[in-house]
Amino acid sequence: MNKLRYFIGVDGGGTKTAVCVASEDSSVFFSATTGSASWREHGIKTVICNIKEVINGFSIGDNGSIAGITLGIPCFGESNTGDRKLEKAISTEFHGIPVHITNDVEVGWAGSLGLSPGISVVSGTGSIAFGKDESGNTARCGGWSEYFSDEGSCYWIGRKVMELFSKQSDGRTARDALYNMVREELDLKSDVDFIDLMHKKYIKNREKVASLQLLAQKAALAGSPGARALYDKAAGELCLLVTTIEKNLDFKQHPFTVSYSGGLFKTGDLIMSRFLKEIEAAGGKLSTPKFEPVHGALLLAFERFHPEGLTLLFERLETI
Repeated sequence: MNKLRYFIGVDGGGTKTAVCVASEDSSVFFSATTGSASWREHGIKTVICNIKEVINGFSIGDNGSIAGITLGIPCFGESNTGDRKLEKAISTEFHGIPVHITNDVEVGWAGSLGLSPGISVVSGTGSIAFGKDESGNTARCGGWSEYFSDEGSCYWIGRKVMELFSKQSDGRTARDALYNMVREELDLKSDVDFIDLMHKKYIKNREKVASLQLLAQKAALAGSPGARALYDKAAGELCLLVTTIEKNLDFKQHPFTVSYSGGLFKTGDLIMSRFLKEIEAAGGKLSTPKFEPVHGALLLAFERFHPEGLTLLFERLETI
């Protein structure tokens, strides 16, 4: 009996990593999650071993074989030395299996736009955008580093929360719901306790800093003008990624399509209202994401290693 071939997509994120596998006819489908794929923070060996452990846990069995994997990894394509080390580790761990490695922003595009021309913005722990026009030309923008880029991301808002709380505590700007929310949620006995807490538990941990975005969200919904302004600024920064990519590509269809993915967009109207207005003003049209980023990774795996199975995969993804 012939072994059933399986294809795997991996969406590596700064906070969590999603993995899914489908058989060649898409009749069998599994998915699971693991921790961060930020190899700069956790190390290449740890990240790759965690991903492999998830894949080994799928019920492929003796009658199945892995015929191709697409790995969307944060920071890939941003360091020649890091890329070589990553490729070597992946080659060792997945010896004999065809593997395509790309930046996680491309799997976000593939999922949100279903491999169609357009621009996709990712705003999760970090922020970045990727676009592909009708001629197959590609461009990316943003995502340089959390220290001096990633504008409009959850991490960026988290740092702005730190800044805003300190200003409101001092009286440099008026106190509002955010000040009280931070004190209450972080159980601060005094304002200066914020300094020790940030240094001990937050500043060296990207995920912890990004989690402060949830405080901004609560404060904004409670009426904090300062917190609401953060989301307006974030929307402007994310739109700037889009307009820059649009200038570097040659879209035949106008308005050009823009989609999105990532945790920040789950804040709903806080970010979407301003983002929608700016995208339309720039000549784009906003499109609800077709699929999840991890499904985009799977689509890229099929496109590269089993293109004849794409139609069945699209049909299966529409049912998920």
